[in-house]
Amino acid sequence: MGDPRKSRRKWAGPGHPWIKVNLDREQVLIGKYGLRNKRELWLAQTIIRNFRHQARSLLGLPPAERAVREKQLIAKLYRMGILDKENATVDDVLSLTEESYLERRLQTIVYRKGLARTIYQARQLIVHGHIALGGKRVTSPGYIVQRGEEDMIDYYPTSPFKQHPPTQTSGGEVNVQQA
Repeated sequence: MGDPRKSRRKWAGPGHPWIKVNLDREQVLIGKYGLRNKRELWLAQTIIRNFRHQARSLLGLPPAERAVREKQLIAKLYRMGILDKENATVDDVLSLTEESYLERRLQTIVYRKGLARTIYQARQLIVHGHIALGGKRVTSPGYIVQRGEEDMIDYYPTSPFKQHPPTQTSGGEVNVQQA
């Protein structure tokens, strides 16, 4: 597992952090996905950058080995839910953005399923232990939900939200039903 005193960052920040276009785009993504800080965004960018780097390195391999490794990479990204098609190509991997990764976070999926009124409430419900994945409590909003786990997301059995789930109104807003 490694020495806890020698932990390393899993993300790499921007090379030049004060470019206005990048700052504006980062701020929009933080608001859209309810991220706590830019480090969560930089982590997503780093992970997607690593996947694109793996795809680029496949292009230089011999055809037989390339086909095997390409199939493995695409299968992994499909299982994670980052790629939509199972028969995707390396070009699809190279065109990934951090938004495709951020869409797979537990926080985003809880909000999209209607279990929370806002993306920020989704984060709070997860951190406070009201959300379960297959009956098991998950308290990390950044948890990447696999394609097979998506249907297992629900409220934790003892959560008060289980008895009074939020419902959609005609205006698209979510309300909590009163007992």
